[in-house]
Amino acid sequence: MKGPLFYSKILLFGEYGIIKDSKGLSIPYNFYKGALKVSTDTTDEAEASNQSLQKFASYLAEIQDQGVVSFDTDRMNQDIAAGMYFDSSIPQGYGVGSSGALVAAIYDKYALEKITVLENLTRDKLLTLKKIFGLMESFFHGNSSGLDPLNSYLSLPILINSKDHIEPAGIPSQSVDHKKGAVFLLDSGIVGETAPMVSIFMENMKQEGFRNMLKNQFVKHTDACIDDFLRGDVKSLFSNIKQLSHVVLDNFKPMIPKQFHELWQKGIETNEYYLKLCGSGGGGYILGFTQDLDKAKQALKDYKLEVVYNF
Repeated sequence: MKGPLFYSKILLFGEYGIIKDSKGLSIPYNFYKGALKVSTDTTDEAEASNQSLQKFASYLAEIQDQGVVSFDTDRMNQDIAAGMYFDSSIPQGYGVGSSGALVAAIYDKYALEKITVLENLTRDKLLTLKKIFGLMESFFHGNSSGLDPLNSYLSLPILINSKDHIEPAGIPSQSVDHKKGAVFLLDSGIVGETAPMVSIFMENMKQEGFRNMLKNQFVKHTDACIDDFLRGDVKSLFSNIKQLSHVVLDNFKPMIPKQFHELWQKGIETNEYYLKLCGSGGGGYILGFTQDLDKAKQALKDYKLEVVYNF
């Protein structure tokens, strides 16, 4: 048995801000993917995944009582007993949605009365899916918005206007000809954990100064970046990304691995690239934006870069 493929995602803009109702823009990233499989000749990774699925199945059986979603638990438990695991190339703790893809795969295979990708996806259906996925993914993160699984399940760019207003987004088509600009992933080489980073953020939110910064600077520049990106206004986009990169460096230092503070500052000073958080931070990938990929590659030659979008 091999299930359909579910892809990783990249939240281009909106990390942390979407907790406090900023806009967000999330895109599928097809380089990494996962699928449910059953195999008898298992590896250590497959066995670990199978054990994790056993715990996840118990959790899903519990949340059914809330009446939001129900699963074919008998069939799921039979498949898990037969050795089912999630065969995935998506790195864990890297901010590209490894648990989101797993949640989407389980919902797709075992949810009863599921909302399918083929039907007319009204705003209500999208919000229902987001609520279901948030509840399911909370098993992994303690608290989840449900956006990662939603992105993985639909395999569409998603625009988050607010908590109660999300829609599939049309993003400008990529052009590789004559275009030097790019969005890229920079590998920090460290695994990040979501829960501790979110705890730091929630603790900071108790301070009025931090709340004001979030509203008047972080959310403002995030929303502007999304509007610019969707309009294809590259000049304004990079002006806003520079501001956003600066705000993050000044106010989200615990989420940026220490050895990258200087590199982050250098990008702002030289304008060769700008860095921002990819997901909750603390490790994993760092998201980069540049108007000249060759210059950025030269400036970051000691690091591994993966291009995800060309301007």
